[in-house]
Amino acid sequence: MTIGCPECGVLEDLPPLNSHTIARCRLCHYPLERRSGRSVTAALACTASTFLLLFPANLATLMSVRLLDGERSSLLASGIVGIWHEGWTILALLLGLFGIVLPFVRFGGLAVVLGALRLGKRFRGIGTLYRWTLWLDIWVMPDVYLVGCFIGYARVTQNLHATIGAGGYCFIAAAILSMLTRATLDRRFVWRAIAPDRWPGRDEPVIACTTCDLVAPRACEGERCTRCGARLHIRKPDAVVRAAALSLAALVLTLPANLYPMTISIQLGRDVPHRIIDGVYELFQAGLWPFGILIICTSIVIPLAKLLGMAWFIASVLRRSRRHLRLKAHLYRWIDELGRWSNVDVFTIAAFVPLIRFGDVASTRTSPGATAFVLVVVLTMAASRSFDPRLMWDARNGSRS
Repeated sequence: MTIGCPECGVLEDLPPLNSHTIARCRLCHYPLERRSGRSVTAALACTASTFLLLFPANLATLMSVRLLDGERSSLLASGIVGIWHEGWTILALLLGLFGIVLPFVRFGGLAVVLGALRLGKRFRGIGTLYRWTLWLDIWVMPDVYLVGCFIGYARVTQNLHATIGAGGYCFIAAAILSMLTRATLDRRFVWRAIAPDRWPGRDEPVIACTTCDLVAPRACEGERCTRCGARLHIRKPDAVVRAAALSLAALVLTLPANLYPMTISIQLGRDVPHRIIDGVYELFQAGLWPFGILIICTSIVIPLAKLLGMAWFIASVLRRSRRHLRLKAHLYRWIDELGRWSNVDVFTIAAFVPLIRFGDVASTRTSPGATAFVLVVVLTMAASRSFDPRLMWDARNGSRS
């Protein structure tokens, strides 16, 4: 079969692979095909289990804390609802989408696709539905939310008695199964089950779909892919301009995200602001240094690395640089994959803020830095997805294929 590498644009003829083997692109080393014993049945089991567990995870008690004679319990959405009532609409909407709404959409849609294929059914629009479930992959964050809940739980238990409720255990299971879904899902096998690959003629001008890797005649540019329904383009339109604009907007918001407090705590009637670095310091002071290192990596190192990396990629395209192309390809892959984990800090806020509601004795509310920070994360994620890494390789290849 012939497929186009989504990262460098070169066409590859892949022979049938044995089990537990990986076929990589000869230019950029992108993993084009994996055969690791994964199956539709295993992916369907993980997907359906995740979808079903999301219901009790959202409806049952997540955590409870006790202070003196007062007790507070929270649901998975309690922190997000509290942030909404505090007036931080954008932050609440984004966290609600990433942590609650989109997981139902993604795993429900994926269960429909895999269930239909398992039964040998191919309904109209199955390729489009599968494409959207894959597109939602980086925006669905129960695993990131889970890490935020662990950090929030660890911070709360330093001073208060806290317990995990039934919803918390269901959410732990759902988040773990969501990661297993990613590990067991053989995306390319599912695409071939939806519709077979195409073998182009020896001298036929072709264009490759970057979503499902189907090779189509060059004359089909601008039309819809027959397998996944995505629009076919030789290169993403205005990729450099969009990536640069989104990266610049993220850069502008980086300053308020780091200078303004993420939360403000009321301790015995006194307001105590907490910036990102203050939260890291408190974690180290409490002996929770693994969580402190994690926050440094996800909230400081990764956002800065994403901005610097995107600047390097954009400059490489504009200068038509041929240097370090493989390194840039690897770095782009990591930036695109790890960007979502920068939301750990804001999910930590959503996890512990509703539990600390004891009036002037101890309370916590959200502050402007949290909204600025989540926008930095979203904008950098959108920038990496808007960019077309094949543009960096055009200088080496000399033409667009």
